[in-house]
Amino acid sequence: MLAASAPLRKPIAVGPAGGRLYILRVIKFPQIPLLLGALLLAGPALGACADSPAPGVEWRRCLLDGVDLSGRDLTGATLRDSSFARGRFVETKLSGVDASDTRFSFADLSRADLTGATLRSVDFTRAVLAGATLNGADLRRATLFRADLRGADLTGAELAGTNLSGAQLGGARWLDGQRICSAASIGSCQ
Repeated sequence: MLAASAPLRKPIAVGPAGGRLYILRVIKFPQIPLLLGALLLAGPALGACADSPAPGVEWRRCLLDGVDLSGRDLTGATLRDSSFARGRFVETKLSGVDASDTRFSFADLSRADLTGATLRSVDFTRAVLAGATLNGADLRRATLFRADLRGADLTGAELAGTNLSGAQLGGARWLDGQRICSAASIGSCQ
């Protein structure tokens, strides 16, 4: 039960022109500091980062740098706002995942299936995506700086605002599904 001290205001002096100055007493609610402390310690809502890798797993705001998920099926998983830097995802099924704002820098995603994945603002700096399938993937505003995309399939992918500076694109199937980038393609499909 919450109780307040009474009275709440008490005049302490008479001001100019007869006005009164008041000081407010502190209302005492002993539960408030405990509640505020619990809220501060709780931090942001996190996904169940210790859950086993499986289709549809929800890993939000997880720090899983260096994890090896090669050959696993994470179809339809939610990996938003997480970090998998230097992770291994060789031949991993990641179709339909939502990995917006996630970090895969220096990760190995060779031959991974990212069909229809939402990869907005993802950091693939120096990641290996050689032979990966990115059909219909949303890579808007992603960073693929010096990434290895040799032999990757980018058919139907969305690349608006994507940073491909220094990305190796030799042998990659380009957005139209017809054009194959020349072996010398760095940063753009030639």
